[in-house]
Amino acid sequence: MNDPKQPKRMPVMFVGHGSPMNALEDNPWSRGFTALSSHMGEPNAILAISAHWYVDGTRVTAQPNPRTIHDFGGFPPALYEVSYPAPGHPELASRVETLLGASTVDLDTDWGLDHGTWSVLRWISPNARIPTIQLSIDRRLSARQHFELAQKLADLREEGVLILASGNIVHNLGDAFHRMRTQSHETPDWAVSFDASVKEMLMQRDTDSLLAALDSEVGRLAHPTPEHWLPLIYAYGVSDPRDTTVFFSEGFDWGSISMRNVVFG
Repeated sequence: MNDPKQPKRMPVMFVGHGSPMNALEDNPWSRGFTALSSHMGEPNAILAISAHWYVDGTRVTAQPNPRTIHDFGGFPPALYEVSYPAPGHPELASRVETLLGASTVDLDTDWGLDHGTWSVLRWISPNARIPTIQLSIDRRLSARQHFELAQKLADLREEGVLILASGNIVHNLGDAFHRMRTQSHETPDWAVSFDASVKEMLMQRDTDSLLAALDSEVGRLAHPTPEHWLPLIYAYGVSDPRDTTVFFSEGFDWGSISMRNVVFG
């Protein structure tokens, strides 16, 4: 991308987005999202990687005006009325295609911004003026393959692009729903243990352990399916040892959903 300004190197954010209701509610998690805005600098654009675009293939949104996707059910009507009208950035989508290779990524004009992206951005960037595109997560790839893809995107940070990955470090929705039904909101030991071990891996930049984290019994409990884990791999993959690693909003929602946020920069 050619930009007349000399952009500063952008940080990388991993955000634990949790419930879609965090888009509306004033709670510790939404206040944590707002706090992240002071760490984002002044990006020319945002590349978002959300757990909720988990498909066969790597795709990047390429339309000038991406739609707001309400990819959930059973919530209050007000949530379906939320619009996040950030412009797209077809030029950035083409840059992503160049970095990853045309044979690896497809330009997509159907998807838009799902709630993994907009439920966070409406707190971080409430005016919705920063051009934003979204990258899918290819369900067919291994964690290491996702890590290697992410490394190819690292140059975007030098070009004024904020990379925002949205998932959860612990995400066992079945366990969380059980705790909601039984009014038992205590966080299980395995969730606390996994969250703490991942924090240590990130601080030590222990790549091999991070990429193998879901192979353990506790890892499989933390993530029965990997889509909310893989955004962290992208955030870590575009970071490097020069970055400081800072943690925000350490805690759990619904017992089994880690709301930890991580900023590399």
